[in-house]
Amino acid sequence: MTDAPEPHREASTHGVGPWPGERPHGDHWDPELLENGDSRNVVDRYRYWKMSAIIADLDTKRHAFHVAIENWQHDMNIGSIVRSANAFLADTVHIVGRKRWNRRGAMVTDRYQHVVHHPDVESFRAWAEGEQLPIIAVDNVGDAVPVDRAELPERCVLLFGQEGPGLSEEALAAASGHIEITQYGSTRSINASAAGAVVMYEWCRRWAR
Repeated sequence: MTDAPEPHREASTHGVGPWPGERPHGDHWDPELLENGDSRNVVDRYRYWKMSAIIADLDTKRHAFHVAIENWQHDMNIGSIVRSANAFLADTVHIVGRKRWNRRGAMVTDRYQHVVHHPDVESFRAWAEGEQLPIIAVDNVGDAVPVDRAELPERCVLLFGQEGPGLSEEALAAASGHIEITQYGSTRSINASAAGAVVMYEWCRRWAR
């Protein structure tokens, strides 16, 4: 798959207009987007590409970490965590517990991100064990190690909990490691989606090529 020369970019936060000049050739180009413009929130590399082509290209370079969210309170932060998982190119996002979650915060990035569901912690733990992926729980519990000093395997599942109560006892017990984010202010915890972005960035800082 080869890219055509970069087209003129409009100075707009809403994407780019119709492709100027002669149309490029290739199965990854979307004829409708070339004709009418591309207002999607995608990086320039993927402008005018079919969605299926973008997903296929991302699949060739996804990172070795997965992200899991224990969904037992229908947390509004799940969508934002999915969005961060897409930004940091996580392999897959796993929703553990309730299947339904608020997709608004994902800002349609869930279309490009593999998202799977596990009905409960036990089925999720069994899946991770079968894949030989250690579960790393992110929660400020007693034995948690600060993420900047913690062991963070290249192949792993980063497990996040709900805003406020955090992870359930069952989820904490399923993890082989517990990490937390060092804080310096008065509040006991930070926003779950912000915590997800911090830990995913730390993984990328160590392992992303």
